[in-house]
Amino acid sequence: MKKIIEVIHLRKVYQTGNIETVALADVSFTVSEGEFVAIMGPSGSGKSTLMHILGALDLPSSGTYLLDGESISNLTDDELSEIRNKKIGFIFQAFNLLPRTSALKNVMLPMAYAGVEKTRRQKRAQEYLEMVGLGHRLHHTTSQLSGGQQQRVAIARGLAMNPALLLADEPTGNIASAQAEEIMEIFQQLNDSGHTIVMITHEPDIAAHAKRIITVKDGAIVSDLQNKKQIRSHTEIKQDI
Repeated sequence: MKKIIEVIHLRKVYQTGNIETVALADVSFTVSEGEFVAIMGPSGSGKSTLMHILGALDLPSSGTYLLDGESISNLTDDELSEIRNKKIGFIFQAFNLLPRTSALKNVMLPMAYAGVEKTRRQKRAQEYLEMVGLGHRLHHTTSQLSGGQQQRVAIARGLAMNPALLLADEPTGNIASAQAEEIMEIFQQLNDSGHTIVMITHEPDIAAHAKRIITVKDGAIVSDLQNKKQIRSHTEIKQDI
């Protein structure tokens, strides 16, 4: 199966004067197309540093990171920006939406940066918003939406460029628990339809929605396990269909 993420002996060291802080130490793993992976760990474990590298927002001190077969280690800032726009759909804890702009225009934005023709990007944005259950709120500004609805807009925006990877950073951190369950159901539906998802979280009940859980501690992977319960439940659902 095609590898979307290949991380090989990844290391990240921050230097402050004469003091070295090792955020990641010799991390290696792969994520194949169609997987739903949760990366878990407490504050200071290195999971946020790993997320920034996976999202091409930062570069490793050493080691190799291949995203959809392409090494990001020696790319220019412009090339990294293009990779982020075309290959990665970001979903952040803080939503990162334009508050006085409609849901539709928020989702259209990545396509505008990529030069997609206006009629086409408007149609695609509407389709993605309908997919996440917001077809009736297309023209509401995001400041008029609840936290759960704003995260749905963020998911639709993340899907806009049909990315190789959906990268979600604590996607339920700013919403109520009932809405969090709804958001995780959307992620599971997207994964069932073939989307590759990597989710950063510190919450075990949220990680439990993924099919594979990687646990990070002190900058190293301490476990990498298949979530057999989740895999079984998804298989049963598909059989019922």
